[in-house]
Amino acid sequence: MKITPKRRSGILAPLFSIYSENSLGIGDLEDLKLLIDWSSECGYSIIQLLPMNEVGPTFCPYDSISSFALEPMYVSLKRAAETKTSHVDYSVKEKKNKLLRDIYVSEKEIGSNKELKKFCDENCYWIDGYSLFKAIKGYHKDAPWYEWGDGYKNRDNNLLEEFEKEHKDELLFYKWIQWVLFKQFKDVKIYAKSKKVLIKGDLPILVSRDSADVWAHPDFFKLEFAAGAPPDMYCAKGQRWGMPTYNWDRIRADNFKYVKEKLKYAENFYDILRIDHVAGLFRIWSIPCNEPRENQGLNGFFDPPDENVWGSHGRDLLSALQNSTSLSLCAEDLGIIPKVCRDALRDMGIPGNDVQRWMKDWAVKHDFLSPDKYRKLSVAMLSTHDTTNWAAWWENEAGTVDEELFIRKCNERGIDFSLAKERLFDPKRSKHGRLRWRESVDSIDMYIEILGKRPEELKDFVDLYENTYLEKEKLWKSLKLNGPMREKSDEKIVRAALEITASSDAVFCIELIFDLLDLAGLCKGDPYKYRVNTPGTVSADNWSLKIPISLEKLAAHKITKELKAIAAASGRV
Repeated sequence: MKITPKRRSGILAPLFSIYSENSLGIGDLEDLKLLIDWSSECGYSIIQLLPMNEVGPTFCPYDSISSFALEPMYVSLKRAAETKTSHVDYSVKEKKNKLLRDIYVSEKEIGSNKELKKFCDENCYWIDGYSLFKAIKGYHKDAPWYEWGDGYKNRDNNLLEEFEKEHKDELLFYKWIQWVLFKQFKDVKIYAKSKKVLIKGDLPILVSRDSADVWAHPDFFKLEFAAGAPPDMYCAKGQRWGMPTYNWDRIRADNFKYVKEKLKYAENFYDILRIDHVAGLFRIWSIPCNEPRENQGLNGFFDPPDENVWGSHGRDLLSALQNSTSLSLCAEDLGIIPKVCRDALRDMGIPGNDVQRWMKDWAVKHDFLSPDKYRKLSVAMLSTHDTTNWAAWWENEAGTVDEELFIRKCNERGIDFSLAKERLFDPKRSKHGRLRWRESVDSIDMYIEILGKRPEELKDFVDLYENTYLEKEKLWKSLKLNGPMREKSDEKIVRAALEITASSDAVFCIELIFDLLDLAGLCKGDPYKYRVNTPGTVSADNWSLKIPISLEKLAAHKITKELKAIAAASGRV
């Protein structure tokens, strides 16, 4: 690690989720200063953001149209706005863009601005192609680049030069927006440093097929393939994300300049950088683009296909990242991770993620690990942006089985699901597509008898049972609270859960802001609705959730002292 490896606490807060009394419909860069102030008062020294890159039509920050350009929605215009809705209305993007055009038109002699020119010269690797991409995309009424005319699609130099001359002012407008964002974000980092708070960014492993990166550097991507995930116990057909995979041989032949330039730009804004889906650097699931979409990830393959080279392949790419930046790296290593990946992270001093609900002895006792069993080289947390918040997990998912998964398993083995469901699961405590075990199913022998198959046919069924039956009761013991287990989450339960991750051996403890707000009971109603993203779905509720309190009111809330007390007790202040 390139920063001092001291115990720290932090907050994961998507910028679209926070707002101030001066926000214009969505959190902006200036609001980060208020978040930094609050973080400092809590005794926290890390603020983690989701990717800040410009997003496409689904507003997913992991499917951006540029891995360099910042999202224009986050520019601070310091105008008061209505902030009482629970989710972001993304029509704000178009409204802000119109305001930015008005400001741009009113600016005098922008073309001769020396500061702007210096910014463009220093970032010519990406900003020239990005601004041209944006202008041509607008010219084609926002159609994806692969649907443009041949000359534009295939980057005919003469045609592009002519277009640049005719649309010079339009290109400068897009560069100007990025310059404004650059100045505002860099100012945030300076402010954070003055408060001794580190900013943690997020580096998505993939970029949208319809992106400036892919259009400008098609040789760096395997456009005939779409990235995804293979079939597993949770998704029978796997997943197809759609973004192209990388042609690492071509990127390596260019001395990793594409990667180095990304990191160089990120250094302006961040101190720490999270590598998304780090296992994808070792092997990534690749699906031929001509594969029918209804097959999802069924007929893909791991790239590289030879498992024996995964270790050297991933270490080579991780080394290229680590040796090309002053940023400290962390990695998202959740899910099914090859051992060579975990070994490389350990050997290279890169922290992974330890999420409390999955910190269990999965093979023998099937109970939760004590705080001293968390990896020292890790970031401990209750939840991620892709999971339910902790309260929703406790009330609806702990001690349950995914219903769709159980249906698929029953169908595969010729088991009558309706009968099994009736005898195994409690309908009063099953909801949100989760099946809660009946307490009476208190032995594996009884479970197997109800399923009506031989034990050797049901190993995966037995694994499900052993790792979910009485799961809440097992965690309740770890929480060390008085009295019988409570089904509903409350402030005392949330505090006990936060104290486990805070007291863990993990070097960092970074909690989702919605879990922290639950400590004060600020997230009212069914906690299931306080979810940042549901993977595998496209919904207006994804990537739009807002906190139920302004940053100004949060700063004055009693929760601040409670969070500082937890951080102090665990030696993280």
